[in-house]
Amino acid sequence: MYPSGPPFPWNSQPCPVEASTLYSFASRCFHFIHEAVTILMDTAILCFGILPWFWKVSGNLVAYLGLDAENEIMHTLSFLAGVMIWSQLPDGELREKIEKLAASLKFPLKKLFVVDGSTRSSHSNAYMYGFFNNKRIVLYDTLIQQCTNEEEVVAVIAHELGHWKLNHTMYSFIAVQHTVIPLQHLVNFGLNLVSRTFEFQADAFAKKLGYAKALCAGLIKLQEENLSAMNTDPWYSAYHYSHPPLVERLAAIEEPDSKKED
Repeated sequence: MYPSGPPFPWNSQPCPVEASTLYSFASRCFHFIHEAVTILMDTAILCFGILPWFWKVSGNLVAYLGLDAENEIMHTLSFLAGVMIWSQLPDGELREKIEKLAASLKFPLKKLFVVDGSTRSSHSNAYMYGFFNNKRIVLYDTLIQQCTNEEEVVAVIAHELGHWKLNHTMYSFIAVQHTVIPLQHLVNFGLNLVSRTFEFQADAFAKKLGYAKALCAGLIKLQEENLSAMNTDPWYSAYHYSHPPLVERLAAIEEPDSKKED
């Protein structure tokens, strides 16, 4: 840990340095094995033509279901159907709270999904997709499992809705990435700076909706489960990280008149 970083807020737990170090070492070993297996799988796929065969089968499935076989979007979704398994979020208090939050922000929520992410990774995530008045929210089952209560899950969703409300997706589309190769490092630093600013703004948005305490608790829980660095050197994180470290985010949320909200 770097002494130049801000102090830990009162409600955060000490950084599990030993667990984080062991996790990092294990991840590197797994990455080496994963890359070796991936090379073997890719070689088999290329030699035996598995990918073209599976693409043809997915196209036949689209036609069998009575859909337009020439529709590339439907064809692609059918191709990916076996990779990410989505299911509707069951009725209950969590679903009601998310729908109520979306309605209060006039977010055109059409469907609410849970994706089976625990079988592939312990990483937690939530995101939204869709165009115009046809939006969907997807929760990883690991997010629901790792959060202590529904309020923390809703706080994470409030953060994601902040990205939508503040037009961050549109700004990201406008910002053309990885086009100026000679200045790639400078461009990446600028993009990370913009992304980190967006994260602070989305946190502030959730705070204004009254989810400050729940958001802090949710962020701490997710950070502990992900075993990533919590309090890195400010200059290192500013260059390498697209998201601010946990300590900076908690400090900004708890500060009464945070400059991050400007």
